Amino acid sequence: MNKDIYLSNSLGGKKEKFVPIKKDQVGMYVCGPTVYDDPHIGNARPLVIFDLLFKVLKCKYGSKAVTYVRNITDIDDKIIKSSKEKKIPISDLTKSITKKFHTDCDYLICESPSYEPRATENIKLMIEMISDLIKSNFAYESEKHIYFKVKNFKDYGKLSNKNLEDLIAGSRVEVSENKKNPEDFVLWKPSKDDEPFWESPWGNGRPGWHLECSVMSKKYLGDTFDIHGGGRDLIFPHHENEIAQSICANKTKNLANYWVHNGFITMSKEKMAKSQGNVLKISDFKSNYNGQVLRLALMSAHYTQPLDWNNKLMNECYKTINKWYDCYSPTNKKILIKDEDLQPLYDDLNTPGYLANLHKLYIKAKDGSLKDKELFTIACNFIGLLRQPKDQWDKFKKEKLSLSEKEISEKINDRNKAREDKNYKLADKIRDELLDKGILIEDKDGKTTWKIK
Repeated sequence: MNKDIYLSNSLGGKKEKFVPIKKDQVGMYVCGPTVYDDPHIGNARPLVIFDLLFKVLKCKYGSKAVTYVRNITDIDDKIIKSSKEKKIPISDLTKSITKKFHTDCDYLICESPSYEPRATENIKLMIEMISDLIKSNFAYESEKHIYFKVKNFKDYGKLSNKNLEDLIAGSRVEVSENKKNPEDFVLWKPSKDDEPFWESPWGNGRPGWHLECSVMSKKYLGDTFDIHGGGRDLIFPHHENEIAQSICANKTKNLANYWVHNGFITMSKEKMAKSQGNVLKISDFKSNYNGQVLRLALMSAHYTQPLDWNNKLMNECYKTINKWYDCYSPTNKKILIKDEDLQPLYDDLNTPGYLANLHKLYIKAKDGSLKDKELFTIACNFIGLLRQPKDQWDKFKKEKLSLSEKEISEKINDRNKAREDKNYKLADKIRDELLDKGILIEDKDGKTTWKIK
């Protein structure tokens, strides 16, 4: 049985055996949210995927050996624009959205990272890194802006496996007369009168987005670390720029040895994006679905592949969780997962393979012993499922019913009367109406009982 972990590494474009820099310590940095608007389902996928990777790494190397850093970007052009549109102070906006983000993390049953630094708490370190880049001739000042000299970094484009000309042609590079070259990107920019600012050697201003992650990853994980994660849309320009400025400032060969990116969420095969008008916020699901349903849906496809979001997927995941709760067994035992049980997850977080194994364990547990049910529950627990007691799951189901228990009883009485009158067509109609509203009725030993399907 192979006990090694393998990950798809965007740096090189292939699946590789994971070997940490230090045998007894693993460092992982994942780009967190820019807190300018409510988190959407596209944000939820990396939350769940890297939460799962965090669990796998801790299982393999020990909980104290893994450091997971996920940042909060709380100063950015999007934040400034959103605060003006909403007509609220930036501090109020970022505080509110950050709180919603944490609520959504809890809803999706995600663990807290080891550290969650905020950009505004690390401005001093950003100014220091910019100064180092200027001294080493990798950055320059122009009209109180500081830009990174892309052509001075010969490996630019290595992550996305494209040359500089192709990257510039195929992307929306910020246009500015202040730049010496169009591909150069901003490290520091002056703030307008109504914008937040920090003092710097180049005047009052604020950092560029790319620089923030380079500084925060270095602070908690060092100049070079093991894993850098995020959505595929961040490969260029964000992660390319992170690599360039970090390697040049830190004088290292690499920023991270493994670059792990999750695929897009699509709707009708179209990428989910605000410009498409097809963005679904995480909060949109809370009144109709337990967070476990979304979590299962987000794990239903391999993380490197696109995931097409639709009602059918959600309904199937709801039915699966509901069915699995039939075998739920509360246990106070410490969750222990053997390497062989984790094999699909060790193999590049193969969640479809792990879920297939869960289906097999469910079939065994359904008519099996209490131990079978315990093992099934523990296996579900490991990936963040069946973590809530069954009565909590059942309570949520009752709360979302469109009929009260009194109305259900009245419907069942009407059906029983129809059956007594041999009006089977009406009896079947009532049964189907209840089924449409999530109520499954069962006739046994002359009695009719109901349960939420």
